[in-house]
Amino acid sequence: MGALILQQTINALTVGSIYALIALGYTMVYGVLRLINFAHSELFTAGAFIGLALAGALGVAGHPTGGLLVGFITFVIIGLAGVSVEIVAYRPLRGTSRLAPMLSALGMAVVIQNAVMLIGGRRPLIYPSFLPSGVIDVFGAIITYKQITIFLVAVILMVALELFVNRTNLGVRIRAVAENAETASLVGINPNMAISLIFFIGPGLGAVAGILYSSFYGVATFTMGFVIGMKAFTAAILGGIGSIPGAVLGGFLLGFIETFATAWMPVLTGGLIGTEYRDIFAFSVLVLILLFRPAGLLGEHVSEETIVYKSDF
Repeated sequence: MGALILQQTINALTVGSIYALIALGYTMVYGVLRLINFAHSELFTAGAFIGLALAGALGVAGHPTGGLLVGFITFVIIGLAGVSVEIVAYRPLRGTSRLAPMLSALGMAVVIQNAVMLIGGRRPLIYPSFLPSGVIDVFGAIITYKQITIFLVAVILMVALELFVNRTNLGVRIRAVAENAETASLVGINPNMAISLIFFIGPGLGAVAGILYSSFYGVATFTMGFVIGMKAFTAAILGGIGSIPGAVLGGFLLGFIETFATAWMPVLTGGLIGTEYRDIFAFSVLVLILLFRPAGLLGEHVSEETIVYKSDF
């Protein structure tokens, strides 16, 4: 029993790491623009496909050291793609009703998904692993080097993001724009630059998550971003959308809920509910959170500007 619990804990940390990385992109954009960037999940997919193309072009497919170079280049490419999406699809609609940017985001998601399909093809692609091979036996639980690498990479990126946002000048500018863009502009901060930086970092992290995900499971499909993106969105809401610590917490919590429910539900129901229902557990969490605690566990990050807006009614 102890080995089983430890094994599922390791599995949950692995899945949760990927959810958390993607959730950060959702929560960063929402924290600044109060916008759900539905195109984010498709940039996650695009990151996996671009990583695969780069691996072939550079001749580093299957080499962990080459994965660092591929991850960095993919981060930059998808980051620039994220900035382009903001400039083309969201910036012209800034200041309009919230419905227009949301519809634009959905449209961009469809465009990106179809672009990936046309370039990468409809069929699932075998994905070379950039993660080291090997296993460790810990009290009967099997921990792979792949799982350890995914967790460490995710933690390093999360800590780096937290330090960047809270300890650097650019981070201060981002937080100022998130609090009140108009006031920030009065003190010499360019809101567009801060917003572009958010759209560079968030999709970049999602692209790295795409490479890690595909390397771990060994496959990439042009539709994989939809379900994974919805789960990451659930994680962002679970922790408190707009909050970076909340996105991290929500990602790992959702990983634990999904993993342990998938492992134990078939046993508890006598096989009536099998592992094929694992997606239901994640989306059930979304429904419950929206019903009973829509602000999330750590609370939604609300700026002074939003509070004033709400107090007018």
